[in-house]
Amino acid sequence: MRISDLLRYSAHRAPDAEALWFNERTYTYRQLYDQVCRLANGLRERASPGDRVAILAENSPEYVLSYYGVPLAGMGLVFLNYRLSEREINDVLTDAEPTILITESAYLDTARAALVGVESVHTLVTIDAAAAGTTHFAELLREPPMKEPDTGDDELAWLIYTSGTTGRPKGAVLTHRNVTAAACNSAMSWEADPGGSPATLFPWPLCHIAGYGVLVAHLRLHRIVLLRRYDPATFLAEVPHHRITHTTVAPTMLALLLRHPDIDKHDLSSVVRIGYGSAPMPAQTLRDAMRRFPTAGFQTGFGMTELGGNVLYHTMADHVSAIEGRTELLTSVGKPMALAAVKVVDEQGNEVPRGVVGELVISGEQVAVRYWRRPDASAETFRDGWLHTGDLATQDENGYFYIVDRKKDMVLTGGENVYSREVEEILHQHPSVAAAAIVGQPDEVWGERVVAVVEGNPAGAVSETEIIEYCKQHLAGYKCPRTVIEVAELPRNTVGKILKRQVREQLTAE
Repeated sequence: MRISDLLRYSAHRAPDAEALWFNERTYTYRQLYDQVCRLANGLRERASPGDRVAILAENSPEYVLSYYGVPLAGMGLVFLNYRLSEREINDVLTDAEPTILITESAYLDTARAALVGVESVHTLVTIDAAAAGTTHFAELLREPPMKEPDTGDDELAWLIYTSGTTGRPKGAVLTHRNVTAAACNSAMSWEADPGGSPATLFPWPLCHIAGYGVLVAHLRLHRIVLLRRYDPATFLAEVPHHRITHTTVAPTMLALLLRHPDIDKHDLSSVVRIGYGSAPMPAQTLRDAMRRFPTAGFQTGFGMTELGGNVLYHTMADHVSAIEGRTELLTSVGKPMALAAVKVVDEQGNEVPRGVVGELVISGEQVAVRYWRRPDASAETFRDGWLHTGDLATQDENGYFYIVDRKKDMVLTGGENVYSREVEEILHQHPSVAAAAIVGQPDEVWGERVVAVVEGNPAGAVSETEIIEYCKQHLAGYKCPRTVIEVAELPRNTVGKILKRQVREQLTAE
């Protein structure tokens, strides 16, 4: 099954239902699929099956069309994070070797600078305005719709580069089979929609793997209200305007929303479901959100770029159980979805008993086939039919999984393992701390010492002594930070995930 088939089936089921809204532009399912087919045919006139087509832009309908249309043409869509520097974009373009680059006015200069030395690109396409030396996106839509696509299930569909939290970004090769399996896994595992007309507010950057949620929403015949970029004020205004019923957010997005001074001025009662993921959710933030959105059920998903989406999830009922007393569930990432196998293994690949910490490994059709042109990294990550995630996890007696830490983020001090997420959970409960990252720093006596790097809350100053003492009230002494460093802002990726590698590099540089 091809990615575009997900939209094609929905267009047959509900051709006149609204599929997408963006800045007063609307598309029915029939119109959206027609445009996707036209885009595929337009690309076939300018490039060949097997080519890559890169996109450097913020959210727009054209980006959604590219999600479906580029793979339908038999080409691979290369996602470029618009927050990257020109050098970083050049690195990705050099590695992926696309023949077409799609961009917009805001990033045209960046695109041109990043293309220096990239000989593979022969066509530069602009989304929003014509420019000298470029092809306007509308030109690609003038070809008649493709009637009989001949793209295979196992051909490259999406090429998404990892965020580089642990080193040089790698391109995850996702085929049509991988992406459709991920979308179908979520669509069948998520709980049934309540009655009425589901409307999903989508705030994620489409250059992130979370964009697969667009496919899931379309498969379930939702009306998607697409934001150009996440902004708490716009988010709050669009909920009552469109009577939003569903949304998904990153923990950082939710925290900013809860702190927005106008949150109580908007009617948010239409929201019945809030999904979250991409990074660990501080338990206190989740508790605050559940109180602020009493009409909403909460569910979480755990996934990664190499999975094309989520494989673990927490139901709304699980969150109710957590509030009613099973508080440990607030830190769990849930149970496996229907179409994935998940287990925890030791260094030799043997499954460990429940309650024992090991590496989380995953198997299923949504697992990426390899990394682009990285046989060494592919051999290390994709072994014996399992994706080795690099996440340290444990599973309890009831089958719930808990992410303890990234293997590279665990601090080994005095022979004891300190899992950064456990310490960060405590720090997030301190009123002076808005966000925190625990990292290890070399220590002549202990091997490594625990260092807390924190963003302070506007409400109060950060006191190193106070925070260390606070941690000692809740944690064993060896887990407590020996040093607390306050920064104006922690380094994050596009969706707010803290980049621990950059935190460590900054500390080393100092």
